[in-house]
Amino acid sequence: MTLSRRTALAGLSAGLAASALPGCQRIGEGPVSLKLAHGLNADHPVHKAMVFMGERLAELSSDQLGLDIYPNGQLGNERQLIELLQIGAVAMTKVSTISMEGFSPSMKLFSIPYLFTDNDHFWRVLNSDLGRDLLDTLHGQRLQGLGYYDAGSRSFYMTNAPVRTPADLKGLKVRVLPSRTSIEMVEALGGSATPISWGELYTALQQGVVDGAENNPPSYYLSRHYETAKYYTLDEHTAVPDLVIMSRPVFEALSEQSRDWIRQAMAASVTYQRKLWDEASKDALEKVRAAGVEIIHPDKTPFREAVAPMKAAFSQTNLGPLIARVEALENRL
Repeated sequence: MTLSRRTALAGLSAGLAASALPGCQRIGEGPVSLKLAHGLNADHPVHKAMVFMGERLAELSSDQLGLDIYPNGQLGNERQLIELLQIGAVAMTKVSTISMEGFSPSMKLFSIPYLFTDNDHFWRVLNSDLGRDLLDTLHGQRLQGLGYYDAGSRSFYMTNAPVRTPADLKGLKVRVLPSRTSIEMVEALGGSATPISWGELYTALQQGVVDGAENNPPSYYLSRHYETAKYYTLDEHTAVPDLVIMSRPVFEALSEQSRDWIRQAMAASVTYQRKLWDEASKDALEKVRAAGVEIIHPDKTPFREAVAPMKAAFSQTNLGPLIARVEALENRL
């Protein structure tokens, strides 16, 4: 932590009970408006779910607590927003669990390919004690995990040729998030992993800097990446949830009643967001198909086999007990 951030945090802590944090309109007297910022546009299911959460929060609190939402990266990118949360300058944001790997090594769990057998298994894990324990690993980083949003499954899309087996990825440059686990996955499948920022990816695809990328259907569609990468292979290698996180300084400054309202509003928004996400995913696939995209449904067995050594290696690390807990929930009704 830099000196300026330590100084800011110390100042916030000293006056927390008596004065408003920058992430709130006011603390302890009158209505409180929590500042929520994220990088997605207003058409995205996550933004719509956040609007719903704000409405539910106002309803539960009789308008004593609400959200002031800033979409489209108005207040910064994911990394910048996390830092703003840590000093209480912003109250909430949405991040990918991939982005949290540097803050909580346990979050690497979600980047392990083919960890979940299906969507039911995925949500069984998130709603379990394990899911809640993972949220709590953020406390030491001055962050409060509130819950998970659906971000679907990530699949490959390519510019010049379809991917039907891992062999088709050999030697191809594939954009990945700046995650060691994501890089290892692409390399295990035979590709050349290339970290590139999301904002630069469209041009990188267009100019051949990379041969392809991987993401979920709504992101593939809303980013318009389908305009230049017209082969979409639904191999569904990872299911990486989004996290809604809150500033611990802000969270701790609120009353227990306010915290309970936030938890209830978050839970309601998760249910709503899952419905919106399912609809958005189906709509995205229909629209990219209509735009000329070839959608491939490959045999996933060769992909699973190619990354099996990677999963086995993770089982011998500190993630081993977490993987065992995930597997224990595989067939539970």
